[in-house]
Order: sequence, then structure tokens, then C-alpha cells
Amino acid sequence: MITVDLDLVRKYDISAPRYTSYPTAVEFKDFPSAAPLLAHLDRSNRDASVPLSLYYHLPFCETLCWFCGCTTVITLNHRTPDAYLDYLEKEVALLAPRVHPDRQVVQLHYGGGTPTFFQAPQLARLNAITRKYFKLAPDAELSVEIDPRRLSREQVVALRQSGFTRASLGVQDFNPAVQLAVHRIQPRAMTEQAIAWLREEGFTSINIDLIYGLPYQTVESFTDTLKQVLEINPDRLAVFSYAHVPWMKPAQKLLEREAALPTPETKLAMLKLITETLTSRGYVYIGMDHFARETDELAVAQAARTLQRNFQGYSTKAGAEILALGISAISQTPNSYRQNHKTLEPYYAALDRGELPASRGVELSTEDTHRREIIMRVMCHLRLDYAQLSREFACDFTAKYATELARLQPLADDGLVRLTPDGLQVTDLGRLFLRNIAVCFDAYYAPETKRHSRTV
Repeated sequence: MITVDLDLVRKYDISAPRYTSYPTAVEFKDFPSAAPLLAHLDRSNRDASVPLSLYYHLPFCETLCWFCGCTTVITLNHRTPDAYLDYLEKEVALLAPRVHPDRQVVQLHYGGGTPTFFQAPQLARLNAITRKYFKLAPDAELSVEIDPRRLSREQVVALRQSGFTRASLGVQDFNPAVQLAVHRIQPRAMTEQAIAWLREEGFTSINIDLIYGLPYQTVESFTDTLKQVLEINPDRLAVFSYAHVPWMKPAQKLLEREAALPTPETKLAMLKLITETLTSRGYVYIGMDHFARETDELAVAQAARTLQRNFQGYSTKAGAEILALGISAISQTPNSYRQNHKTLEPYYAALDRGELPASRGVELSTEDTHRREIIMRVMCHLRLDYAQLSREFACDFTAKYATELARLQPLADDGLVRLTPDGLQVTDLGRLFLRNIAVCFDAYYAPETKRHSRTV
């Protein structure tokens, strides 16, 4: 069990990136043409052995959850996905010839939005598009985000027939007052029905998403939500701190009308409750917001140092290159990130011109790739081996990064990391502060700009 020191949490509650990439998305620049970013894709495809991770952004939702920070399109028209699928197929058809035909897809994820806004025939069509253009590995991991309010047995069957075995369900909180305040009414019975269908159809891994820091939440109310979630017994839990960023997501201003947003002290107490409760009930604290059963592949991958972090969170498929499709989707090659247009009109227009719809991104320098590797090892492996990094980077690691290592000394003094002449090891307590540790190696970090969410 991990015991949370609230004084340390207060001390290290700063604005910092979540490091789903490095450089982070705030460093992306507009590109008049996608050609420079696509050149990186072409170069990376020379090696047929590099696996692929496919991501489809399916943005449609019937209603807007007021806490949401995702790229969404709100509509009640369930025929809208048909046109979107037409354009997704155009994008896949343009992208697939640039991908070596022998490269295998080891991971496929549907995110949103609400992927289950798509009805069973539409989900089957997307599966057919994928398998027409890409080669899926026999043991590929297929996962999908599910809104229990927008789920039918037929959709579960269609997903399972497509090969999906992992599902992540948005719950956020079981308290009715909280659900009303954030514009997301979802009784526990609805969530349990969704999980029952998934289990009955052969899904083998269930994740539940929760959020703390929402209106009307208290330590007592969230204790009850955790109790109910543990009765459901998910394989994984992602428990996010609500990120209030109304300058990025204007709908969040609606929550400012609620006088009952938890105080910072209440949020800290909820963080302590979450961490201590879950780690005492058999969940491994992977880091950041993620918990998994000891036997879950996420925990196994972390122990085997095959865990990686990307825009979907933690992933068990280290080394896979990300091909992301749909509006706002972000792809990753060894030396670049590229992001599609964020809204439907320019996304559709680019594809109508026969162009891939990448509009923003960043090209990585050699130093960027080195710092990305350092930060990813902190976030995923919880350790740095200085000699190994010296060999990989062809430098004296401790000499080159002496300034960064010096920044870690206060964290070591507080017991968050152990520093030796040979390397760095994140302590159990330090798993709460991975962003604080990683930021020491971020050459772009500018705390005065406050462009990021709080670490707590």
C-alpha cells in the first residue's frame, strides 16, 4: 500500500505537462503543407519489422459532458457517422500506400468522442475498412472507449466480432448530484449492464474511468463511489484529476457557476483516499492516474519494461509507431508528430483534394528524441540507467545532463527518487509525482506560461 504525504503533494502541485508526448502538443506548429511531416512517415516505413498502433478518433456525442476536454462533435443524427466513415476510408486509402505492406498492426484503439455513437453496422464497416488496408497481427490488442449510456448488445457483438477484447468505460462518479452538475446522468445499473454484456461476449479486460475534483464531490461521496466501483471489480482504473482549462475548453465555464467545486484541500484528500484505497485492494499504481491488477498486462508490461506512454495514455506495446486517423488525431514516427485538422470542414476539404489532412506537428531534433526517451523511461519504467543511456546517446550522460540531475536533488531529499552514481529509481511515493520528475528533463518547460493542468 502507498501512503500519501499531503504536505509533499501540496509542495509539488505545479502546472506541468502530462507527457503523452515529448515535445508536448503545445510545441506543435502549423504546417502550410503536410509534406515535411509525411516525409518522416515515408522514411520510417523502410523497416517492415516496426509494428504499428492504429488509432481512430470517432468524435460524435449526443450530449456534451461539461467537464470534457476531448475533441467532440455534438449531434443527435446517427447517420452522421456514415459520411465520416466515407472520409476515414479516403484517409486510410491515401495513407496505406505509404505504409510497408508487411508491417503488422499490433494495437488498435477507438477513441472519441463516443465510439459507441456508431451503430453496429457502422462499427462493422470500420472494421472492414481497417482489415482491407492493414495487416493485423494474430495477437493484436484491440480496445475501445465506451459510454454505457450509448451502448446496445448489438454494438458489443459487432465489436467482439471485429476482434475487440478490451473496453474502457467512462463513469466519472456514481453520485447523482455530481452527475447532474456535470451533465452526465448514468445510474450504476446502466454501467453494470454494459459490463455484463461485455463479459458475456468475451471481453477480457475492463477499465473504468473516474474523475475527482468535480462539483459536489466530497471525500465521503467519493469514498462511496470507490466502494461501488470495487464491487464491480474492474481490471484497471484510470482516476483523473479534473483539469479545469476553460481557456481551451469553453464549455467548462459552465462548471464555474457551481459554487460546490471542491477546494484544493478536498482534492488532495481525495487523491490520498484514491491512492491508499486502491493500492490496499490489490491494484498496482502504474503511475500518473492509472491502476491495474497485479496480473493485468499493464502491470506485467511495466515490470518487463515494455510499457510506453502516448496520447491514449499508457500502452503495453512499446516500440509501435502510431498511425492516427480522423479529426484532431495525432500520429507519431521516430522523428515527428503530426496532427490532423481539428474540425470536420477542413478535414473533409483536404481529403476531397486528395491530400492527407495533417495540419500541425513538430519535427524532432536528435536532442528531442533523447529527452523523449529519458522522460518516457521515467514515466513508464520508473528508472534511468546512466551507463545504458550513455551508450545509446553516445555521450557521458551524467556530464551532459548534470543540470537536469541537479534539479532532482530536492526530490531525492523528499524521498521521491533515489539517486546513485549509476542511475535514478522512482520510489513508490514518487509514482505520485512522475510529472514533477519528468519536467526536470523538459527543455521546453516554461512554468510561468501556465499552459498545462495542475499535477494534482
